[in-house]
Amino acid sequence: MKGAPQHFILGLGSNLGDRADILAQAIGHLGQVPGLKVLAISEAVDSDPVGYIDQPNFLNLCLAISCGLNPDELLAQTLEIERQLGRERTANRNGPRTLDIDLLFYEGGAWSSPAVTLPHPRWSSRGFVVIPLSNLLQDAFLAKHPAWGSLAAEVRSLPVGGQGLRAWQGPTPWSKTP
Repeated sequence: MKGAPQHFILGLGSNLGDRADILAQAIGHLGQVPGLKVLAISEAVDSDPVGYIDQPNFLNLCLAISCGLNPDELLAQTLEIERQLGRERTANRNGPRTLDIDLLFYEGGAWSSPAVTLPHPRWSSRGFVVIPLSNLLQDAFLAKHPAWGSLAAEVRSLPVGGQGLRAWQGPTPWSKTP
């Protein structure tokens, strides 16, 4: 169902293969979804794995998009992009993966279906989301957008530190502002 464009914030992560290249490919694939526009991209962070720790570090970032899809339709698109870029789902949902795309927030507020819950229920406890999200919300467009003001205040109030997180020093084959 195509509706009026809504803004979403997504979290992307990769810990297998050339992580930066995979994230760049994912951003490119998102930009090819009809009617979807990438609005802003955060700085990336290199993060220690959480939960299942016997795996490589992740590269994580957040991005803002605009599209006319509802959250369930957008989830279907992101799952297909994950599949195209080599994601294999296993019983260990915290295990290694080429790509993970999480829907974090929806301009429309809350959304709940059997497939997706927004806001993402665990976003605020994950430094690898909070740190890039904080960076993303400083984007000039997002900082002025009424839907994200209260989220920015909430992010600033969180006691999440940078333990296990490092600013990404490697190549970023994407533009921070598309």
